[in-house]
Amino acid sequence: MLEKFLKPYDPEGTEGRIYAAWEKSGLFNPDECVKQGVTKADASAYSIVLPPPNVTGRLHMGHALMLAIEDVFIRYKRMRGFRTLWVPGTDHAAIATQSVVEKQIKKDEGKNRHDLGREELLKRIEKYATESHDTIVSQLRTMGASLDWSREAFTLDDARNRAVNKVFKLMYDAGLIYRGHRIVNWDPKGQTTISDDEIVYEERPVKFYTFRYSKDFPISVATTRPETKAGDVAVAVHPDDARYKEFVGKEYDAVFCDVPIHIKIVADKEVDPAFGTGAVGITPAHSQTDWDIADRHELSHEVIVINEHARMTVDGRLKDKKTAEAREIVVDWLKDENLLEKEEDITQNVATAERTGGIIEPLPKLQWFIDVNKKIEGRGKTLKDLVIEAVRSGAIKIIPEYFEKTYFHWVENLRDWCISRQIWYGHRIPVWYRSTGAHGKQSEDISVGIEPKDTGWTQDEDTLDTWFSSGLWTFSTLGWPENTKDFKTYHPTDLLETGYDILPFWVMRMILMTEFTLNTIPFKTVYLHGLVRDAKGRKMSKSLGNNMDPFDVTAKFGADAARMALVVGNTPGTDMRISEDKVKGYKHFANKLWNITRFILENTENTPTNHVGRGTSHMIESDLKILSEHDVLMKDVTADIEEFRIYMAAEKLYHYAWHELADKIIEESKPIFAGEDAGARASRAQLLLTLLDRTLRLLHPFMPFITEEIYQSMPTKDSEFLMIAKWPLLR
Repeated sequence: MLEKFLKPYDPEGTEGRIYAAWEKSGLFNPDECVKQGVTKADASAYSIVLPPPNVTGRLHMGHALMLAIEDVFIRYKRMRGFRTLWVPGTDHAAIATQSVVEKQIKKDEGKNRHDLGREELLKRIEKYATESHDTIVSQLRTMGASLDWSREAFTLDDARNRAVNKVFKLMYDAGLIYRGHRIVNWDPKGQTTISDDEIVYEERPVKFYTFRYSKDFPISVATTRPETKAGDVAVAVHPDDARYKEFVGKEYDAVFCDVPIHIKIVADKEVDPAFGTGAVGITPAHSQTDWDIADRHELSHEVIVINEHARMTVDGRLKDKKTAEAREIVVDWLKDENLLEKEEDITQNVATAERTGGIIEPLPKLQWFIDVNKKIEGRGKTLKDLVIEAVRSGAIKIIPEYFEKTYFHWVENLRDWCISRQIWYGHRIPVWYRSTGAHGKQSEDISVGIEPKDTGWTQDEDTLDTWFSSGLWTFSTLGWPENTKDFKTYHPTDLLETGYDILPFWVMRMILMTEFTLNTIPFKTVYLHGLVRDAKGRKMSKSLGNNMDPFDVTAKFGADAARMALVVGNTPGTDMRISEDKVKGYKHFANKLWNITRFILENTENTPTNHVGRGTSHMIESDLKILSEHDVLMKDVTADIEEFRIYMAAEKLYHYAWHELADKIIEESKPIFAGEDAGARASRAQLLLTLLDRTLRLLHPFMPFITEEIYQSMPTKDSEFLMIAKWPLLR
């Protein structure tokens, strides 16, 4: 048994074998734990759903951090005797996945989606998604994630589709889902709407132009996009701005670069009198802010001057021009007409589409929306109210707490959610139309949620925003809409652990969808981790060449080392730095743990184990003092995990094992074992076996592979696997 400890610890030859044994045992499944007598049938439940990685490629170090944190809680709760469920799954990530495949087809074959057709494109995407899924699952196993693979889900599978269609119909019947013309984020390159979180703001140098619409127009306005001014219907000023009071309410006609326009001067408190000239041209069809101002002042929303391909739609010299070219034409016209008063160089955050790089055009489009401000019949509250109250009431706790301000700020400014996308990959909107007519009158029948059995119906071409299906993740993965045993046992889930960057997007939407559908919360605690950056604090990217692939890192140093490097010192909500040197340091720690074990097992071969970790009657006073110090460590580590301070728990265990157990206690033990005092030797042997047994158990959630491998050689082993052994405070 001791022979393996004579060689250095080999994570490469150990981790895959250990994970295969765990998986074969079935003990990641809480039902199997009950069946095998590991967990009591009436034990309290503890559940987490894995934030589903997008099937657009490989996992990155941010995913590895997520896995390490969640597995710590899962393994800890399993050892504490809970019916512990961690549900795995992946996200179809509609726009992202379709974009990757379309780019590859364009590169390889010079074709676009319309050349292939819907059926063929979907076949190609599904093949890519399957291959990507297999890579991701392999990485999840490599990191040691103790997920219940028998319950694996996919946001686009049949079970999730049933849940999506059910919720869509419920919300439609409640009057919360509607179809209408509203401003959306339009990606001219991808030819679809996108959500706010799919926008990347790039700081770019731009020109800031100050001008008048005509020679007799009384007010100067300023903008970075003069081409949109052909669509202006008003100029807004602050009601307290004395410069413009005499003009408020007046109306003017002008011909702006060949385009006839009619401008009304309105007073609106949202206007900043200190910005530019303090007067803002209002283009309702091409700005969400302007659309809102137009609503307040009953102005027209119908003057559209830019189309879906980012080309001008007006007559004259701007007709069919790309917006960038039209801008130059307008500026030249302003100069020729002596209307341009000032031209400044500034920097501006330009909205671009994350997946295509296209510059976003705010456009009014006929789309499907969820109304967040309409009161729900029978509940007297809006979706926005429910989402705010879930956190404000304390039903959901956000860690760290200061992110609650971010959450409330986002929700309080929440607009109706555009849920339709003009792409082919995703949950197709469950609405069918059929034209009917008699005596020359045309009308349209509509069926929502369920495909009609008779003929003549056509399904809506659009698909749903990915967040719609992932918003149902905590309960759709547990079998809803059926009232399954899993759903009754594990929902609401206990913990949602994810990056702080998607708090307003995914976390908020999960609360919204769950509160509406189930009248309850989706999870009790939200634990937010920060971004993983390189050693210099830079964001990891291919262009910088600083990416770290979890596969490569674990192959080189072992998953345990990677997990410890990600967890130690990593406070919630704070960005962290990672480097190969840091991971290498924890590989050395794994070797140290291996060497500690070798020394202890070599010197305790004939030690009775019936008192180890339990009684203390065979120990001398000095050893009892050392044991009592370990009692304090056990209590501290347990409290830290319970209070979500796993970064502190990991660090305390690291320092104890290396600097206390190895550097002090073992060094002090060497002369004792070499001495003549048999009582002292027996006491010290009992002490060391107890400390090693306890430390392995405490370290297991953080470093599952090496602790399991050592445990299999321990004379104190009292269960098939360490991962189902008792947490030491329960002994």
